[in-house]
Amino acid sequence: MKNTIVTIIFISGMLLNAQNKLNETLNLMPWPNDITQNSSNFLINSSVTISIHGNDQGRVRNAAVNFLRRLADRTGVFIDEGFPISNTNGTIVISFDSVSDLSINTDESYELTVNDKNIQLHAKTDVGILRGLETLLQLTSNNATAYYFPGVTIKDAPRFVWRGLMIDVSRHFHPVDVIKRNLRAMASVKMNVFHWHLTDDQGFRAESKVYPKLHELASDGLFYTQDQIKDIVNYAANLGIRVIPEFDVPGHATAFLTAYPELGSKKDTQYVIERNSGIFDPTLNPTIDDTYVFLDKLFTEMAALFPDAYFHIGGDENEGKHWDENEDIQAFMVANNLETNHDLQTYFNIKLEKILKKSEKNLMGWDEIMTPNMPTTAVIHAWRGERQGLPKGGALISAAKAGYNTVLSNGFYIDLMYAVEDHYNNEPIGDIQLTTEERARILGGEATMWSELVTPRTIDSRIWPRTAAIAERLWSKKEVNDVENMKLRLKDISYKLEELGITHIKNKDAILRGMTNNQDITALVDLSKICEPLKTYTRNEGGTEYKTYSPFTLFADACGTDAEDAFVFNKLVHQLTENVSNESLTPIVEYLKKWASNYAEFEKINNNPKVNALKPLSLNVSKASRLLLKSLQTKELSNEDRKDLNTSIKSLKEPCMDVELVIITSLEKLSQFSNKND
Repeated sequence: MKNTIVTIIFISGMLLNAQNKLNETLNLMPWPNDITQNSSNFLINSSVTISIHGNDQGRVRNAAVNFLRRLADRTGVFIDEGFPISNTNGTIVISFDSVSDLSINTDESYELTVNDKNIQLHAKTDVGILRGLETLLQLTSNNATAYYFPGVTIKDAPRFVWRGLMIDVSRHFHPVDVIKRNLRAMASVKMNVFHWHLTDDQGFRAESKVYPKLHELASDGLFYTQDQIKDIVNYAANLGIRVIPEFDVPGHATAFLTAYPELGSKKDTQYVIERNSGIFDPTLNPTIDDTYVFLDKLFTEMAALFPDAYFHIGGDENEGKHWDENEDIQAFMVANNLETNHDLQTYFNIKLEKILKKSEKNLMGWDEIMTPNMPTTAVIHAWRGERQGLPKGGALISAAKAGYNTVLSNGFYIDLMYAVEDHYNNEPIGDIQLTTEERARILGGEATMWSELVTPRTIDSRIWPRTAAIAERLWSKKEVNDVENMKLRLKDISYKLEELGITHIKNKDAILRGMTNNQDITALVDLSKICEPLKTYTRNEGGTEYKTYSPFTLFADACGTDAEDAFVFNKLVHQLTENVSNESLTPIVEYLKKWASNYAEFEKINNNPKVNALKPLSLNVSKASRLLLKSLQTKELSNEDRKDLNTSIKSLKEPCMDVELVIITSLEKLSQFSNKND
């Protein structure tokens, strides 16, 4: 028996080591469920062809054509035919059993085998084929003379059925091309739900033929026509992505009421769409029949544009101030035994659920809709957690235990500008014990891109590449959680996203060139690699600094999370100061040399207001780097130098132009280290 146990442990260790080696050599994301490598290599040459075996080849055919185009562009190989001329099998053989209707029950599993002579890709549904083709494309490798697919056998399936991205197009409108390029990126990392936040206080973004004043008066002319909506829904469906619309009620309703003020809870009020960010008081009146007649007609019209079974009604952040101030509403609550505003909102939500049922839609809403009387047919979108005072596991676990299907966004708020590891380590279930039924109610999660501080030029840099790590958290096994390895793979995936039209890399330099009136941006690029935008909502605290037409072409907009030089530098300083590795001193010195000359490079830029505001940052980075360099190289600093160093570091702790320097702790460590060694 002991020998058997030892053998099992030995084999498990060998498999784990093999898996780790594959992690280091293959840039796959999300990481597959099960993967083994063989000694084969499939050569990518002009003879590559694809044959498809399945009943309806529409979605798969589109994906295969797209696959060949991307493969040719990535490898530079001149592919002759692509698809076999006769009925013979191609070198890549695709087969699937059925066509999916795109629902939470869609089987997305696939099996992929790569050998010397051919590639076999089989799935139960056509959507599984789409997922397998993305994996195959990620396998593209090369040596000095050729491109090839390494020999592997992969059996893969997602852990969660709901892997989404929400894009808010109300605070700032994002045109069709922005949506489509992000849909392509989503599909490349196997995400399958696009949550479209179409209304808020700042705009109503969908054409309504029933109530045209909604888009005419409450959108600044920036909205999607119904034909554009249908086009995006079909475009997403071809990528195996479901589209969930959100029309946020009863709060966040300023845009609604700008067009139809008679539905508001504050009488005799003329509403105008908001230009600030934040939470506002305008709220639909849930006590009058006209509100439900309006929503019945509107939701019936909108539901027809979206074939998915789910319809999001928002329902968040309604403080009910205008309800409290309205005597008629207060009298209605008393007459109907509604003790709190939560009770009144539940009354409202139950009415909406019945309205949506007529269109065969399931109501979905943010977790505030979860009240004792809310039917468990609703889907709870969990955005609040323990930080907001909820029990362990937050609204997600509470909802699952209470009998609701639920989707997690708490911890996936990418607009907060948290580091990628914060999202990657956001394990939806954690160590909480659930029954089989409760676990099944946790459908998955969504990254949320609220757009108060983004425009079409910057939105990609806030979504990508971090959302690829979230996609892996929702697809791959829970045990796939090595942050360092994820970052290695993510770097490659980040560049590959550019092939799909994502602008997160190239637009950075475009913003910096705009800041300098097209001068040398070297100094700003170097600063951007050690600075990150202020996190949470401190960049726009109170929601009043940045408005609809504020500039989003500033230094903070060029900076992203996970500043690349800062990440490396901080690691090197830790190794040096913790006596992990003295070899880290040499690269530390090189970084300090580069930063010590930053201000001299900065001074070459002709003055203008956008650049001038960064002068203190550049000056103090240069001064601190120069003095630390002197200390490390000469092993001594005068008292005056030491005082100047401390002053510079202290100044650098203060935010500048809505960014923070993320090497501060390392500069302080180096200062202490050098002081100890003087």
